[in-house]
Amino acid sequence: MSKSLFEEAETAHRRRAEPLASRMRPNTLDEFVGQQHFLGEGKLLRRLLKADRLGSVIFYGPPGTGKTTLARLLATESRSHYHQLNAVASGVKELRETIEQARDRLAASGGRTLLFVDEIHRFNRAQQDVLLPDVEDGTLVLVGATTQNPFFAINSALVSRSRIFQFQPLSSDEIKLLVRRALADRQRGLGGEDVRLDDDALEFLAEVSDGDARRALAALEVGVLSSDERPLHFTRALAEESVQRKAIEYDATGDAHYDAASALIKSIRGSDPDAALYWLARMLEAGEDVRFLARRIVIAASEDIGNADPQALPLAVAAMQATEFVGLPECQLPLAQAVTYLACAPKSNAATVGIGEARRDVTEGRLLPVPVHLRDQHYPGAARLDRGEGYEYAHDAPDGIAAQDYLGVEREYYRPVARGFEAELAERLKTIRARLRERPVA
Repeated sequence: MSKSLFEEAETAHRRRAEPLASRMRPNTLDEFVGQQHFLGEGKLLRRLLKADRLGSVIFYGPPGTGKTTLARLLATESRSHYHQLNAVASGVKELRETIEQARDRLAASGGRTLLFVDEIHRFNRAQQDVLLPDVEDGTLVLVGATTQNPFFAINSALVSRSRIFQFQPLSSDEIKLLVRRALADRQRGLGGEDVRLDDDALEFLAEVSDGDARRALAALEVGVLSSDERPLHFTRALAEESVQRKAIEYDATGDAHYDAASALIKSIRGSDPDAALYWLARMLEAGEDVRFLARRIVIAASEDIGNADPQALPLAVAAMQATEFVGLPECQLPLAQAVTYLACAPKSNAATVGIGEARRDVTEGRLLPVPVHLRDQHYPGAARLDRGEGYEYAHDAPDGIAAQDYLGVEREYYRPVARGFEAELAERLKTIRARLRERPVA
């Protein structure tokens, strides 16, 4: 009896020390909130559990979306022994010991082990390789959690032996459900605290949490426990005071870097200056190299705007030069000016497509000889080889266009679009091409 009382007291002490988000972890799959795209009824992970065919998986997604919680529930549902390691704190020795215990458990009782490795991308190649044989033969079920793209951060051999489930940020409604659940639960949550939560405070918590359940519940707990007022009127002002500024998850050489850069360029291409400013701000706040941003903006000026607005490239180059000259934080201003100008400018990728097609002809072996009349004639003996023979000087023509062949075959790589200044170029090019084709037949 004494031992039981001691155990109960220890459990109570541990429970009081746990943050609200930890205390509110669901005990069953039915309580789990979110990720219904792979966990809903009839979806892949649910079907694997029902068929008792759960193999090794990688959970990939942002913090606070349920990766650790779901790993624990999978162990319960599959009747497996649960063991957790953190890749930051665990070495090869501890990993080998865990695997050996899993082998012994399987041999002695037939019981399987579910090994949850948090931040698995932080294991080096040797540590990841240690897992391969036992993952492959089913000695243990590996559940690896990572915030990094597994195709970049994890060995391809381990990825090929695992199913990848991508976690999405929780929706606003899902965050609200978890907050209400925490306020109603008297055993694990804050149900005994007599709290009245305003609708706009709940809306704020759901919005500012950015799909991270831990962040929303942490703010709720801080707001409730730091206030002596009972009953507590939990207002939006209290919610704002209780939210900690979220650190921006950003690896300058990883997935977040490339995704944000892609979003910036696609927003410019899509003519959305507001989205482009947001992604620019996101990257600046995360500490992105401003030279990288300036280079991408210069590229976009030619790749996506081109001759539809010939001023786009000089303005982008000026922003790049200003960035070098003034540095942070002021360089955000020319960068923002360039981004908004490019987003609002008329778009054309005609030059981009044209150079791509021309280079493809070259690399695929369609090599054309330089027509004799275009060849260099500025050396002794060129005339004896007929170099430059028959060349017509374009400036001597009344319209500045000489009717002669410049390529040797018929090709049209540059096809201007009917937008911006390029529409004018398109009309002009019709005249030019018609004039060029007036050349006499050889």
